[in-house]
Amino acid sequence: MAAALLLGSVEFGVGQVVSALLGGGDLMTRTIVLDLRLPRAIAAFTTGGMLALAGSFMQVLLRNPLADPYILGISSGAAVCALGIMALGLGGIWVDAGAFAGATAVTLLVFALSHGPGGWTPTRLLLTGVVVASGLTALMSLILALSPDGQLRGMMFWLMGDLSLAESGLRNLPILALGAALGMIFARHLNVLSRGELPAEALGLSVKPARIGIYLGSSLITALAVTTAGSIGFIGLVVPHLVRLVAGPDHRIVIPASVLLGGALLTFADVLARTVVAPVQLPVGALTALIGVPLFLMLLGRQRHIG
Repeated sequence: MAAALLLGSVEFGVGQVVSALLGGGDLMTRTIVLDLRLPRAIAAFTTGGMLALAGSFMQVLLRNPLADPYILGISSGAAVCALGIMALGLGGIWVDAGAFAGATAVTLLVFALSHGPGGWTPTRLLLTGVVVASGLTALMSLILALSPDGQLRGMMFWLMGDLSLAESGLRNLPILALGAALGMIFARHLNVLSRGELPAEALGLSVKPARIGIYLGSSLITALAVTTAGSIGFIGLVVPHLVRLVAGPDHRIVIPASVLLGGALLTFADVLARTVVAPVQLPVGALTALIGVPLFLMLLGRQRHIG
């Protein structure tokens, strides 16, 4: 967070930033720090924290280490609606509202379609989400192919993650705090559920209500994250794994550590996106992968070496 306030196309000293945060300093410094960098840094941290939190929930729900917040088509639904609105020449709040509506609609659709004659199962949910996401990806390709050339750059940045137009993440901070708090309160239930349905039922856990709660909660968190910054991959998939490699599988540690690491990783990636080739800004989603992949492989290799 400190780096996000200090670094950019115009660099400030620590004293200048502290003075601006306290309401002092010159007008230009206050404007850049308070109106541009601070809201973007908060948005980056809350978005990264929400994606990591949703990823840790999804991996428990589906009992699949490759599960991430986008695996059930939530991001694809948001992208189809957001790109469609961009293609119509609209922007701003219309794109945010469309993305949230699309993510919510796909959440309900996948949940409804995954109820088969044999009941609701993680496998059926996963397969339904993957199929729906594939269909929505085809729709995204059609929208991109038919859209005017002048709008393609903005569309591609949204698909790769873009925090340049993100509003302050303060509106998402209560949701992130509530989700993390609930995750820690029910951490023992998550630990039991991650071992399988039968062990969970044997220990007295009501599996079906727990799954529904995890699915709806993680979907809402993902929808808000996508609405804030577009589709930013990798965070929700890898951050929970990084935490488990270092600290073990106990969700009393995994939940808060994932939130902090996810928020820190995305904030750091956004600082790089703003400064590496300033004043040109890079898509932050590409940088999260460039940072996280070697970090994850290094930790995984160290774990194998120790084992």
